Amino acid sequence: MNSVIITVGSVVMLIVFGSIAAYVISRRPGRLGGAAYVSFVVGIILPFQLAIIPVYVALRVLGLLGTHIGMIILYTGLLMPLTVFLYTGFARALPRDYEEAAAIDGASKISIFLRIVFPLLSPATGTVAILTGLIVWNDFFNALIFLSGSKSTTLPVMVYSFVGENVTAWNLVFTVVIISMIPILAFYLFAQKKFIQGFAGGMKG
Repeated sequence: MNSVIITVGSVVMLIVFGSIAAYVISRRPGRLGGAAYVSFVVGIILPFQLAIIPVYVALRVLGLLGTHIGMIILYTGLLMPLTVFLYTGFARALPRDYEEAAAIDGASKISIFLRIVFPLLSPATGTVAILTGLIVWNDFFNALIFLSGSKSTTLPVMVYSFVGENVTAWNLVFTVVIISMIPILAFYLFAQKKFIQGFAGGMKG
């Protein structure tokens, strides 16, 4: 349940804020939009380990260390550059005809995004959900650092706890591994069509 809560919460936050940020960047040509896009791309390149100590201290000061909310915020910030990168490439390829027609009819920008743009971004949403969901679900390093000793331990850390220097509970290890594969495999089978469409749309763009 800890893995499910953290993964679902992180993916939802990434989809909500990533799609909005990417839409704004794609519809803001010029230096400002270009600079914002480049900053997100740089965020993909820079290793997160450089900021792990300040982030750890910040979460501890805020009382979010070892909590679901703290991990959701952490993964949202960590994977936001990748999310915006994927969404922006797809959003730039969307035609603006529907948006302009809705604006002429008096629709607000929020209404245009929610009713027109976001549904058209569904292939990119499927791609983002699967990729980021896999990363969060299988992440071991951050979960070990930020959840160690708490009640919010995720499955990868739980598997590690079954491996000891002298004794390894292989029956428990394989049980947890199989259990951890079922939800993400089921989700992939459900969203694979959108995942393939997202990659096809991204390559075409």
